[in-house]
Amino acid sequence: MPARLLPVLILLATLAFAASPFMVTNFAGFDPALFPVPQNDPPVQPAGWAFAIWGLLYLWLIVSAGYGVLRRADTPAWAPHRPWLLANLVLGVAWLPAAERSVLGATVLLGAMLVLSLPALFRTPRRDRWWLQAPLALYAGWLTAAFSASVGLVLAGWGLMAETPAALVALCFALVVGVTVQMRLGRAPGYGLALIWALVAIATKNAAVPNLPVAALAGAGAAVVLLVVIMRT
Repeated sequence: MPARLLPVLILLATLAFAASPFMVTNFAGFDPALFPVPQNDPPVQPAGWAFAIWGLLYLWLIVSAGYGVLRRADTPAWAPHRPWLLANLVLGVAWLPAAERSVLGATVLLGAMLVLSLPALFRTPRRDRWWLQAPLALYAGWLTAAFSASVGLVLAGWGLMAETPAALVALCFALVVGVTVQMRLGRAPGYGLALIWALVAIATKNAAVPNLPVAALAGAGAAVVLLVVIMRT
């Protein structure tokens, strides 16, 4: 593949990814009817305001992709992350349409997107931090939270666990992955900050119910991740 083609494909895929919300009918989370055990406002799902992060993610990823085409198309340091990011974005375009139809399918897609986002992030150069590393870190951190929440929804929605234990398992998974990644990649604090954003949204929502076990674990988890971010940055 010509060196200049991959950045262009990433830009096109990013634009399609950002346009994907317009391909669905006002998606506001999984339809409770898609679950054998309907999930109405489950504790593992963050407060609604947390999803505003998608606006920042879409915009920053588009700016990054555009910069990659215009200024870094032939830069060797930008090459390693590109195949991973392109594969991630292609799956991302399909995620919202899948989420309207199948929780399991959407969860598998989220898992694949997370798996692809981490190698992309680890392969970003130290140079051009705000043009590349920062948006990918924020994106990968949010995917970690989103996939973990989706796993919790599957556990509760298929009757494998009650909602609160399922949320606790999902939070533990997010914290193990999140702390491990942040410890190894201290130069990308945006990863941990996106995860903290999601954890705080879960903690505040559950504190208001109240669901104290979930609120306490999410709040403590946010504090732990913040400590790791501070120590490793």
